[in-house]
Amino acid sequence: MIKKELSLKGSDKLNLLSNFSTMISSGIPILETVDSLLEDSKGNTRKVLLVIREDILQGNHLYSSFSKFPNVFDKVTVNVVRASEEAGTLDVTLLDIKDQIEKQMEFNDKIRSAMVYPVIILFVFFGVLLMMLVVVIPKISAVFSNLNVVLPLPTKILIFFSDLLLTYSLPIVAGFIVLLMFLFFLFKAQKKRILSGFYRLPMISNLVKEIDLASFSRSMYLLLNSGITITNALELSEEVVRRPDIAKAVRHAQETVLTGKNLSQAFKDDKKIFPGLVVKIIEAGEKTGTLDKSLQDVAKQMDYRVSNSLKNITTMIEPIMLVAVGVMVGGIMLAIIAPIYGLIGQVNAR
Repeated sequence: MIKKELSLKGSDKLNLLSNFSTMISSGIPILETVDSLLEDSKGNTRKVLLVIREDILQGNHLYSSFSKFPNVFDKVTVNVVRASEEAGTLDVTLLDIKDQIEKQMEFNDKIRSAMVYPVIILFVFFGVLLMMLVVVIPKISAVFSNLNVVLPLPTKILIFFSDLLLTYSLPIVAGFIVLLMFLFFLFKAQKKRILSGFYRLPMISNLVKEIDLASFSRSMYLLLNSGITITNALELSEEVVRRPDIAKAVRHAQETVLTGKNLSQAFKDDKKIFPGLVVKIIEAGEKTGTLDKSLQDVAKQMDYRVSNSLKNITTMIEPIMLVAVGVMVGGIMLAIIAPIYGLIGQVNAR
């Protein structure tokens, strides 16, 4: 029995769809394609291919197999594959899906790259703090204790945490592990609420909006290009966005289109969500009968905006992180040095 939790890495899914598209476009029957791919496959990719092979032998369609792995193939992909199988354009559609996954992976790589610097700075800071609490503070604390020096409050706090860490090392480590596990399970249980709050943060809010609009536009292009009706495409594309307000705007667009109005008109009702340029491009696509291509253009435009936003955020975060870490480290050093200067002052006074 294949579990619904089974998933594939982005690169594995990309290779799978790319190989499918190449071999099917070469005229190789789908069953022969699967058998060929099974020869070199392993891990979860092999499990997916075995299910596909079994379904094909039973006369089922490829989209039916894809729908059994929701963590690998989302509803947009499943419905696009279904429409392409009915239209006989599976090879072209798989190539389009592969291109979209590739762009999504580039998106994710850019976001990870933007997060690397702050994470490294935080690790370095906590590493330095831990070293000072475990190595430096105990030695200085012993000196101050022998000399009966009156210590300022920041120095007392540092010595207290140092003693606590050295005296109760195992309980603290165990408590830290328990805390991490609690936060992990809390995040899994309240993922939507936590992320919803995170998406409202300054700078992050606009970036997530641009990413959502890019993902939404790409999904709409895929769905419309494969022949799916605009109302069904809007319903499916709603699932790819992260921000609740954008999902609500997409639902409104679907309701508006159902009343017989244009998609551009629906987007005009939510000017805070959909930029004027996006509305104009979609309006032009509706007039020329190339709405799918217009949505592809919107996706490219939003990709460009996301890249710029990530650069701007990274540029702003770097000096902020450096200043914050500098202030914290400087405060710790001052807490250590201040009593020493006080001691020197007492000696000179004598």
